[in-house]
Amino acid sequence: MNIENAKSQMRKGMLEYCVLLLLKHRPSYASDIIQQLKNAELLVVEGTLYPLLTRLKNDGLLVYQWQESTQGPPRKYYALSEEGSRFLEGIDGAWTELANTVNYLKNLEN
Repeated sequence: MNIENAKSQMRKGMLEYCVLLLLKHRPSYASDIIQQLKNAELLVVEGTLYPLLTRLKNDGLLVYQWQESTQGPPRKYYALSEEGSRFLEGIDGAWTELANTVNYLKNLEN
């Protein structure tokens, strides 16, 4: 098994959750989301992020608003919808359970 492939699959599984966590704090546009993920050492390219944002919007978890930019064309700012906030609360619980399970298994002594 290829370790890079396994790491890539783990990142893909976390990406939706990480994007929702970022948008919980403040509305953001795609380039800002990519930069924040990069700052957190989760590298994502536009070709991965834009389809995810579109899917989350179509699922009713995100809303967006166009805002004028001082540096070019207007930007689309994404934010959590009310449904997205509820969904994130559920995912938070699932993440906590999963993290507790992994930490328990990592710390088992034979």
